Amino acid sequence: MKKVNGHEIITLFEQWAPKRYAEDWDPVGLHIGQLNRPVKKVLVTLDVNEAVVSEAIEKGANLIIAHHPPIFKPMKFLWTDTPQGRLIEKCIKNDIAVYAAHTNLDVAPGGVNDLLAARLELENTIVMEPTIHDPLYKLAVFCPVDHADRLRDALAKAGAGAIGDYAGCSFTTTGTGRFVPAEGANPFIGEIGKLEEVAEERIEVVMPGTLRTKVLKAMLAVHPYEEPAYDFFVLDQRTNELGLGRVGELQESMSLAQFAEHVKRTLDVPSVRIVGDMEKPIRKVAVLGGSGPKYINSAKRRGADVFVTGDMDFHTAQDAENIDLAIVDPGHHVEKVMITGVADYMQKLCADKKFDVTFIPSDIQTEPFRFV
Repeated sequence: MKKVNGHEIITLFEQWAPKRYAEDWDPVGLHIGQLNRPVKKVLVTLDVNEAVVSEAIEKGANLIIAHHPPIFKPMKFLWTDTPQGRLIEKCIKNDIAVYAAHTNLDVAPGGVNDLLAARLELENTIVMEPTIHDPLYKLAVFCPVDHADRLRDALAKAGAGAIGDYAGCSFTTTGTGRFVPAEGANPFIGEIGKLEEVAEERIEVVMPGTLRTKVLKAMLAVHPYEEPAYDFFVLDQRTNELGLGRVGELQESMSLAQFAEHVKRTLDVPSVRIVGDMEKPIRKVAVLGGSGPKYINSAKRRGADVFVTGDMDFHTAQDAENIDLAIVDPGHHVEKVMITGVADYMQKLCADKKFDVTFIPSDIQTEPFRFV
């Protein structure tokens, strides 16, 4: 097993939930301490309070991965006689780093919203509110006809030309390429100072932006010309669309009253708040972890019969009722699914890398509300 530091762990984590997935207002990333230290144990928690930090100390964890950022608003002063100041001081004195993954973990495939959808036993899930997508690029490259097949093959092996269920897609036009090799050139075809005409093919392939560098390297590695002629174009089409919330279907329809009980059982909450006719049939479900009042129209546009989310306010509940969208509010704290979800997922990723690190789900209850 390989000893690791915080940087290596977080680099691996951000391959799953990169910071670019986060909303622009969201202060994700390292909040307290430093990552350039060896890490043997990582505590995963929904929130960071003094009890959670004490738990990290007791269990020997020197890195905390939290969902809710402990420093949400910029601090003008750091006074250690305040609750937030004491927490920060306690972390620093005990060499504990705190990293927050908030809306980026909501958006990430397999993150908070997918974990909630899985708990609710939803099928055929899609993104409710798209927030980010990878740009789609097209590469157009000119190549001698005799070398075109080899070049197409290299581009396909690098991942270019994958469209839906089809691989190796490309388009070719033929024409004549003209060039004059200048002094100092080492032309594959032609002579210094003489105009050369070559039968060429223009090969066009598409790819997601994440593959652009890889495809370019593959093209340059096999292209016969010293100076290949090529262009990259950004396309209007989108690929790998990600976002907040999920919409899916129940295996069988049930009444709103039955669905509310289903939510209580699967999300492990003592009670829920409900908006809508208790006899309304429920089949299509939208879910968004945390606070979702401003997304009721997104849920409705996706055809949801009910929207499961927290922090529903009075007037938004009335608005939902007016558009015939049922609401089940199990509270903000259902995002606790990320504790075991992140711990299990990261433990597997690190095991695959042979990292000598253990991920520990926090046992501290951070739900501030009590139900009577």
